[in-house]
Amino acid sequence: MQTEAVASLIRAGLPGAEVEVTGDGSHFEAIVVSPAFEGLSLIKKQRLVMDTVRAEINSGELHALSIKTLTPAERAA
Repeated sequence: MQTEAVASLIRAGLPGAEVEVTGDGSHFEAIVVSPAFEGLSLIKKQRLVMDTVRAEINSGELHALSIKTLTPAERAA
């Protein structure tokens, strides 16, 4: 899988999110900034992102994804 494909999946699942993905084809790191994260716990934020790539993880196409989630306010701080 390519980094842009992972980013596109996350953007499709979290409209309006700012997404930056780096990785080597099987292990990826994503930084996701979204107003949808307001008021959510860290676990719930990460679940929202993981849900956008669940099918690819289950199929083995995407092996590992490390996630950093921020609200717009957290990013600005």
